[in-house]
Amino acid sequence: MARFLLVHGSNHGAWCWRDVIPALEALGHQAEALDLPGSGDDATPPAEVTLASYSAAIRARLNEPTVLVGHSAGGFAITQAAEDDPRHIARLVYLCAYLPRPGASLIELKAEAPEQPLTGALELNGDRSTFRFSDASLAANLYPDCPEVLDYTRAHLGWQALAPQRSPVSYSGQGAALPKSYILCTEDRVIPPAHQRAMAAGLAPEDLHELHTGHSPFFADPEALARLLDRLV
Repeated sequence: MARFLLVHGSNHGAWCWRDVIPALEALGHQAEALDLPGSGDDATPPAEVTLASYSAAIRARLNEPTVLVGHSAGGFAITQAAEDDPRHIARLVYLCAYLPRPGASLIELKAEAPEQPLTGALELNGDRSTFRFSDASLAANLYPDCPEVLDYTRAHLGWQALAPQRSPVSYSGQGAALPKSYILCTEDRVIPPAHQRAMAAGLAPEDLHELHTGHSPFFADPEALARLLDRLV
């Protein structure tokens, strides 16, 4: 049995893992999800949301060996947590996620992708401190293979603070020795699969895995995702 802490990406919250948690529990694992600062039910003002605050929120939930699963932008959050204090982290799993590298912010990594499927899909607020997905992008990019969740997600998606995505991870070297796995989603219309593969190129071949879903495998095929996580541990 393993303990999983599931970390969401941009504009999402703990709610997006609703189907994965029972699937992992059915396989004998302990699983929980959290709302990062400013996301889901967390009321932190956007001006106070930072990559450091993401790390602190994750580490506050760790008191025993735990597998951190970071989806999309959550790859930066779990990496920063590991660099700040890896003592209770058993493995880092990047789920169609941005895998950071020293000196590069998420925004900079995104710009390096060979394709930009989100061009025109994001709406910025007036002072360009937060963004959200356009309604059209939900079916086109986020959930093309699970349209049954569109109404549910519309009711839960929020604004995303941009500050954490403008910040590179602060590396201490503490997280370097942790086991890492990458799950590439082959039909992703948010982070191009080729870009996912490039970001994961530094991992051993046996640490790169595939799911044949779009960017939201937690809705498109939660059972397959849970089975793969089970195999990783």
